[in-house]
Amino acid sequence: MKQRIITGVIGGAFFVTMVVIGGLVFTLFITILASVAMAELLKMKKIPPFSLMGFVSFVLMWLLLLPSQWLHFSIFSSFTKVELFLFLILILLALTVVTKNSFTFDEAGFVILSSVYVGYGFHYLIMSRIVPDYGMEFLFLILFLIWATDSGAYFFGRKFGKRKLWPDISPKKTIEGSLGGVALAFVVGLAFHMFIPVFSATTLLLVILITSIFGQLGDLVESALKRHYVVKDSGNVLPGHGGVLDRFDSLIFVMPILHLLQLI
Repeated sequence: MKQRIITGVIGGAFFVTMVVIGGLVFTLFITILASVAMAELLKMKKIPPFSLMGFVSFVLMWLLLLPSQWLHFSIFSSFTKVELFLFLILILLALTVVTKNSFTFDEAGFVILSSVYVGYGFHYLIMSRIVPDYGMEFLFLILFLIWATDSGAYFFGRKFGKRKLWPDISPKKTIEGSLGGVALAFVVGLAFHMFIPVFSATTLLLVILITSIFGQLGDLVESALKRHYVVKDSGNVLPGHGGVLDRFDSLIFVMPILHLLQLI
């Protein structure tokens, strides 16, 4: 627990600093995080990150991750990100033939889905920060809501938890803990609004509810992945916390949803 707290405080402070700095520094920092997260997923599937398949996987993810305007300064400026992504999918499918099926169709599907999961999740994290006028404030709000949800679910679950939320995926999570996480998210979100009003009151309540519920769902998605591939943590880069995916699973699940619902 001591190691977990130390890592959490140092890691949290460093991430907050990156958010405040913003700009190119933040984009490069998120790119590093996303690359580590992609490597963690590839290792779950036993695909070597430093291989031809691994390289194509990273390119797929980076293509979705980086802002579209970055393409304007490359030789691919005449293509859209979707067109390039589809072209790389065809390359992946061709690799199943070239490698005589040592790289399988199943692995190709895993790589494609993983690149979308990681790439778009972290992409919308970058895009949120560069929103004019209130991007930093919005990102801090979402971070605080997710941290509040995690803390509320943990402490309420320990104190009042009796009914299992989804025992086949995450045996320790309880319905009482989940509701406690949502409740604490509302408390933190409303307190944040008193000092830094990012949204109208009605929109704020919707953002809090969606962030807390889908943040917990994102955590369950990653738990299901780890259970399926029989791993305890996605990685070990964060002592006491596991890997990058273990810490950012809720955030990268929530951000695309908030954008798709046009709440930012």
